[in-house]
Amino acid sequence: MSTLNDRVEKVNLLALAKEYSDDAQACHRLDKDTSGVLAFAKNPEAYRHLSMQFEHREVNKIYHAVVDGIHRFQDQLVDAPILKQDDGIVKLSRMGKEAQTYFTSVKSYRQHTLIECRPITGRMHQIRIHLSSLGASIAGDEQYGGRPVMLSQLKRGFNLKKYTEEQPLMKRMALHAFSLEFNLINGEKQRFEAPYPKDFAALVRQLDLAS
Repeated sequence: MSTLNDRVEKVNLLALAKEYSDDAQACHRLDKDTSGVLAFAKNPEAYRHLSMQFEHREVNKIYHAVVDGIHRFQDQLVDAPILKQDDGIVKLSRMGKEAQTYFTSVKSYRQHTLIECRPITGRMHQIRIHLSSLGASIAGDEQYGGRPVMLSQLKRGFNLKKYTEEQPLMKRMALHAFSLEFNLINGEKQRFEAPYPKDFAALVRQLDLAS
């Protein structure tokens, strides 16, 4: 099995994995604007082995998100079914598929909070809609109520150059797949972590400086 840190560069990661192993297959997916750990199986046997762990919810997944507002979550469980709509977004609905996510606050800033997210199920946009339901939309995730983070919000005396328009500190939502833990075919448990990519790290650094 191999892991890659996604979204830092615009590349086809499956094609990249196939350069190392012709039979490589992606074992799960990340949303388009989510960075972090992805697992690829090098052969069909490994693919089946890890896919079964995902299906039986035996893979431990941890995501980090910067969200709007101050929140003090401690193993906060959101158990709310998710329904995929025709327009490509999701909503909470009793007609949807079961979905559970645990949330724990890691660090609070002046107007934001860094959250550890532990999804039990793997529904489309699960973390995003569950955080939104708590009034803690992911920064930059305008589809689910998040607001972009501007340096002018954080830095006193910030001056924008004339005739320029201020850009968000992150040009995507602040969601990062931080780690994956699963069993190899030989039964050995492995944990893989992805460091923050440049944009996520820069956002957290600016939030630290402004606190």
